[in-house]
Amino acid sequence: MYGVVALFDEKTEKIIRDIWSELRENSISFYADEVVDRKPHITLASYKDLNLSKFTEQMDKFYENESEINITLNSIGSFLNTGILYYSPIVTKDLIEFHENFHAQFKQFNDNPKSMYLPDSWVPHCTLANRLTPDKLVEAYNYCLDRNEIIVGKIQEIGVIELVNKNNAPIVYSKSLNAKTRK
Repeated sequence: MYGVVALFDEKTEKIIRDIWSELRENSISFYADEVVDRKPHITLASYKDLNLSKFTEQMDKFYENESEINITLNSIGSFLNTGILYYSPIVTKDLIEFHENFHAQFKQFNDNPKSMYLPDSWVPHCTLANRLTPDKLVEAYNYCLDRNEIIVGKIQEIGVIELVNKNNAPIVYSKSLNAKTRK
């Protein structure tokens, strides 16, 4: 299984990693420790199977001149019946176009027509905690609500992760976006 992820600038990544650490230190969530070298991200797509060399070759070409995207994480949410707590970005025109353009370009690779990452189904989010009991979800929510301020950052890179097993999902490909941010 594979995922295509939008990766943040260093400052934004550090803020989210700090939140993960604080949730761990307070014995609320151990999300950051569940996968080796987990990086904060927003998932754009998922695939059950993928011709990685063909896919990454097309990604290199497609993202050659793609610019970074400004992003503002300003709300906290949860998916129903999941125990997931996440940061949600402001859904800007640039973010939607970035996502839709990706799916238009790579539609031949889509092997899951019911994927929650497809346009018109996608809820952009960056996971803060996962698989929480209802009590821990409330605790995590209250902690993050009190702790967090709005995070203003950038999507600077796009990557492909491979789910090797439940504890190992390395980035097997990444491409930096151009430093000139979209207007």
